This record gives sequence, C-alpha cells and structure tokens, in this order.
Amino acid sequence: MRSDDCLAEPARADCAPCLPDIIEPGLSILFCGINPGMRAVATGHHFDGRGNRFWRVLHRAGFTPEEFRPENDRELLQHGFGLTTAVSRATARADELSRAEIQAAAAQFERKVQHYAPRFIAFLGKMALAEMSGKRDIQWGLQSSQCGGACAWVLPNPSGLNRAFSLDALVSAYRELRIAAQISSVVD
Repeated sequence: MRSDDCLAEPARADCAPCLPDIIEPGLSILFCGINPGMRAVATGHHFDGRGNRFWRVLHRAGFTPEEFRPENDRELLQHGFGLTTAVSRATARADELSRAEIQAAAAQFERKVQHYAPRFIAFLGKMALAEMSGKRDIQWGLQSSQCGGACAWVLPNPSGLNRAFSLDALVSAYRELRIAAQISSVVD
C-alpha cells in the first residue's frame, strides 16, 4: 500500500505514519497544507511544528474565537473548517518532496475534494496547486479554476520557514478568505 493511500486514516502497520485528515462533508473551508511535518505526524496533530504560525493566524484572522492549540485541531470542524494535506508523506521541510510525488497525489486529492465537497479549498502556499495543476502562474487569493468542484484559494504558507510574509501579512491574507467565505454562504 502506498503511503498516500492513508490520507484520511490513522497510521497503520501497512503504511508509513500518516496524519489523519480533519474533514467531513460540506465544510465551508478545507485548509490544505503541502504535507505534514515530522512533529505533526509524531503527535497526530496538524500544524504542531514549533515555528508554525497557522493557529495564531487563524485566530487573528477571525476563524476561531480563541487561538487553538494543535491538540485541539479537531475543534475546527465545529466552525465549518477542516484540514488536509496534498501529499501524506511527512518530511522535515516541504522542499524534500519531489515534483513527481506531488503530481502523483493529484488525482486522489481531487477525488477527496469531490467526495467531501467543501465550498473552498485553501492551499497553504503555491507549491502543491502549481504541481497538481501544471500551472506556473499561480496568484494569491481566489483562483480562476476550481479544484474538485470547490473554489480554490491560495494563501501564504504559515510555516515559520516562510519569512517572506510577516504575521500581519498572513493575517490579512487569511482574513480575505474568511470574508469571501462568509459572503459566499450568505449568497448560497
């Protein structure tokens, strides 16, 4: 069994350690990291890296009433949000993934998005969407084409290794998605 077959399942003896998705049908937003970090897989909780700013950004952008800790990641479902990764293999850094590995995960990833039907799929960084779609001119924000039937949105990666974006810049970018998702839910 390939490790990317474990996307929504807990670690088992017949596959590499996996980080289970936090997902259910009909979410407002499904946040998609490139792949899990080693610490996240070890603890079983998304964005558990010491320098990752995801939880702080999510709270400051208005997605959560308080700043969640990684061990409370499942509580996102109560707010209409979920978590997944484009590739299930854990690495210390996303640049350890090959382009071919990300491209190979595309079909299964799209089927997952179609099955769970979130309104938005929010890619954290351009890398995964660029490799899965074959497009190189990815812009920040709402994309012109959907992914698995969901509106695709690209946000800056909150990794502590991504110093191109300050905390304030991350919060501003994430807030734009939150507002668009709220408007979208009123229109529907």
